[in-house]
Amino acid sequence: MKKSTFLILLVLGFILQLHAQEGMWLLSQINQLDLNKKGLQIAVSDVYSKDKSSISDAIVQLGGGTASFVSKDGLLVTNHHVAFGALQRASSVNSDFLINGFLATKRSDEIKAPGYRARLLTEMKDVTAEILDAAKGITDPTEKNKKINEKIAKMTEVITKDKNDIDASVAEMYNGRQYILFVHKVFKDIRIVYAPPSSIGNYGGETDNWMWPRHTGDFSFMRVYCAPDGSGKEFAADNVPYHPKVWLKVAKNFLKDGDFNFIIGYPGQTTRYRSSTSVYWNENYNYPFAIINFREIIDLCDQLTKDNHEGQLKVASLKKGLANVMKNYQGKVDGMKKTHYYEKKLEFEKEFVKWANNKPETKAKYADILSKEKEEYKVLESTKDRDEVFGILQGLSGTPLSVAQQIIYISQQREKPEGERDPGFSEKIVDQNIEGLEYTYENYFEPVDKALMVRTLKRAKSLPQNQRITGLEYIFSNDSKSVEQFVDEAFKLSKLTDLNYAKTLFKKSTKELQALNDPFINMAFSIDPMATEMQKTTSKFSNNVTELRKVYLDGLYEWKGTRMYPDANGTKRLAWGKVKGYRPADAVWYYPFTTLEGVVEKNTNVEPFDAPATLVDLYNKKDFGRWANPAMKDVPVAWLNQCDITGGNSGSPVLNAKGEICGVAFDGNYEAMISDWQYDFAMQRCIAVDIHYVLFITEKVGKAGFLLDEMEIVK
Repeated sequence: MKKSTFLILLVLGFILQLHAQEGMWLLSQINQLDLNKKGLQIAVSDVYSKDKSSISDAIVQLGGGTASFVSKDGLLVTNHHVAFGALQRASSVNSDFLINGFLATKRSDEIKAPGYRARLLTEMKDVTAEILDAAKGITDPTEKNKKINEKIAKMTEVITKDKNDIDASVAEMYNGRQYILFVHKVFKDIRIVYAPPSSIGNYGGETDNWMWPRHTGDFSFMRVYCAPDGSGKEFAADNVPYHPKVWLKVAKNFLKDGDFNFIIGYPGQTTRYRSSTSVYWNENYNYPFAIINFREIIDLCDQLTKDNHEGQLKVASLKKGLANVMKNYQGKVDGMKKTHYYEKKLEFEKEFVKWANNKPETKAKYADILSKEKEEYKVLESTKDRDEVFGILQGLSGTPLSVAQQIIYISQQREKPEGERDPGFSEKIVDQNIEGLEYTYENYFEPVDKALMVRTLKRAKSLPQNQRITGLEYIFSNDSKSVEQFVDEAFKLSKLTDLNYAKTLFKKSTKELQALNDPFINMAFSIDPMATEMQKTTSKFSNNVTELRKVYLDGLYEWKGTRMYPDANGTKRLAWGKVKGYRPADAVWYYPFTTLEGVVEKNTNVEPFDAPATLVDLYNKKDFGRWANPAMKDVPVAWLNQCDITGGNSGSPVLNAKGEICGVAFDGNYEAMISDWQYDFAMQRCIAVDIHYVLFITEKVGKAGFLLDEMEIVK
């Protein structure tokens, strides 16, 4: 085989020779996959059907992840780390549900999961023709995108108008080759039922995160409530458990190596069809900056909350989220370098350009498309340092400034003529922002917020002269006042540290806001002109690049003429694969199952390997009940499969060939962190907690056997 041909096969994951396990497929595409030939023992229409109830109807989007119904009374199973934010918000110094876990022994004891929503897909429809027709004849990418967004806003508003529990969105597929409408029923009353202590649900902590072998009981149970009429009403005393049309049955049999699995969930984002230019940017700029930035913020949180339990609770979600992404990005960088991914992309693109130049018609359409995209990236590179710091200023510089920026954006939008407002802006969105403030302020811990502001301002002050952030000069030009003094004074004078006060500002005009003379409102107004300028530049870049990427995908279609799945974008997808171990290094083979024995072997009685004494005692006594795998003579904890997943799939049910839930997906393996860019058949694995371990912990450690009865598990 020629070297160039080999590189093409290695990099282009969507050509006909791709490994069958690859892909996060739209539910409407799964008839193409020949799943019955690959091991599925039920009809494909039982997995998903637009005409009848099916397994996919048991899966919901929840808290940035996925969950599934496992009882007729709205009981959900998801990951402990998906439920983490709810547990944190419901906790106090005296009732720490993160450390100690939580159990409601009766339904009246189930507690509110603050800020959580469950979104159940009710309709999926291709609306490509309608969307593209709205921008027909427009060649300017920015104007074209504006018309498309206006059409989407009108289309979705018709569906959601006067319906408080319906959400509609249109998702772009293949960089605009296709548009699909997704309609979800939204449930706003989610309650915590059972969560194990962190010494089970987060066993191994960041040490084991993204690693194999894994021994984490990463699961929690929650419940969906609704109004008596079935509508998705906010938390209320008269709400009742929701009765789903479909709920998953628990697998009776244990898995074995090579068994067929499939996953339905809401994967967040992949970049499988990106060019070498995008690879280079992320490998050398985007990921490294984020890794350093997140590491510094985590360290800052640790320093300022040491020996302060309240502070630790307040910053727990921030730290966990940053640490998870940081390790993921580091794995991506390591994977790109190890596999020489950028160089392989370049080789593949040389072949693409060679093909394009073979014919006048393809040369005119595609030969210079990649070089045009590369030119667009030069715009980003010219202001990279400034943009990085400004990004922190807008998101990781403390709660008061972040809230101030929300407030002035809303006031400015309201004062524009309706036709000039951002597409999708509405009073409904404003109400959602106000509602979300409660959860924003639950994470507010002033020492950390102040330190984040000081850190950002110092970084802004040290920027080179040609990349300064305009609007901050009034802070830096005052030689008599240090940055630390400015921040201390701002926090003393501002009332934006108070939730109830902040809520009152969302109805004020820009003049009224300016008259307040609040330090953070003033700062938000001061940097707003640059924010607006940068938003226009970023939007133009995004629109131009998206249009170029669409043409590039057109070329790939024309060149290879093969089936392609769209990149993940937070919409419902299916992936399938087999239970299988992998070879991470020379002379090393990872078996695809872990057991309770491994939990005890790792136990040091010190966090993060601090297994509960009750669990260790159960192992020592071999008191496994009905949950031991006869072949292993132990309780299975986690396993590996080849399902293609990414962030957002956390909490997704893993189903066996019969469509029964056999586990809950919670992670990937570090050796394949490059998976958002390419699927590696030999290396990429999904890590799932075994449903039998979930039930073992629930019954034997949590003393919540009544939940098993609710799931109709026969003794």
